[in-house]
Amino acid sequence: MTALTDQDFQRLSAYIQTNYGINLSKKQQLITSRLHSFLEEDGYHDFHAFVDDIISGRRPDLISPMLDHLTTNYTYFLREEAHFQFLTDKVIPWMKQNHRYDKCLAIWSAGCSSGEEAYTISMFLKDAFDSTWDTRILATDISRDVLAQAANPVYNINQLQNIPPAWMKKYFVKKPNGTYTVSEEIRKNVILRPFNLMNDIHFKRNFDLIFCRNVMIYFDQATRDQLVERFYDVTVPGGYLFIGHSEGIQKDHTRYHYIQPAIYQRRIGS
Repeated sequence: MTALTDQDFQRLSAYIQTNYGINLSKKQQLITSRLHSFLEEDGYHDFHAFVDDIISGRRPDLISPMLDHLTTNYTYFLREEAHFQFLTDKVIPWMKQNHRYDKCLAIWSAGCSSGEEAYTISMFLKDAFDSTWDTRILATDISRDVLAQAANPVYNINQLQNIPPAWMKKYFVKKPNGTYTVSEEIRKNVILRPFNLMNDIHFKRNFDLIFCRNVMIYFDQATRDQLVERFYDVTVPGGYLFIGHSEGIQKDHTRYHYIQPAIYQRRIGS
């Protein structure tokens, strides 16, 4: 396998940032190490041909696995528990009041990875709302591979250590081989769709709550600011945005109102 030249690195990193927002401009060694075996398995003998095929659009089938190799789809149930405490204490009571007539929620897990975040949200909603409510969650990711995992979730017992015993009984099903999956009730409550966060955001409804956590760590500040503003435009007045604690929003570059670390709100009347 011939080396990734500076020119091909610049071409590939620029293409990835322009089309997917991921900033790899200082990650030449990371790209080389993470893609080397992937390219060999697909029959490539040099990076140049691969970069040509990606940029030209000849191998769209390699985009999703390439991005999977270059990013970390790490997630788990009840990650950043303070968010879920705020969801329980503040957001759910507000949604119950705000949607008391239509009983239809709009929640988005943006960059949902393999689904643990969306399924966690769903369990909180199922505990809080009765069957007369539409509590379905939109869960999107750019990776079709992780969406496939989310559609057919399989967990070992170690992955469920954070799950309360009551939820284990209500929302998980043990399989004959000893692994677990989420119940059909929870799976049906999560709508999985591929979506590139660099695209314009056009869904049927604006959102009461957007989770976009540990996704923007891959973006530069300008891309992050632009995405947050697009989120704001599709957040209902009074609605919330949750981001990862390792991410930051520049307060003088956003119309969201800061509530507490990693939680922002679109104020009513704004």
